[in-house]
Amino acid sequence: MDYYQIGKRIREERTKQALTQEQLAEKAGISTNFLACIESGNRHGSFDTYAKLVKALNTTFDTI
Repeated sequence: MDYYQIGKRIREERTKQALTQEQLAEKAGISTNFLACIESGNRHGSFDTYAKLVKALNTTFDTI
């Protein structure tokens, strides 16, 4: 699994929806720092974390 590409797609979807990292992190119930690490590909989250991000972005797993 390419976590860099997943993070990139999360960032693209977030910016497409005009959300800041702070706004998305709050909606997903994770820290802003953790979201920044996910988007940069430096860390990866659990399945639950990605599920929260997908729900907060109102998108699908296929998108990310």
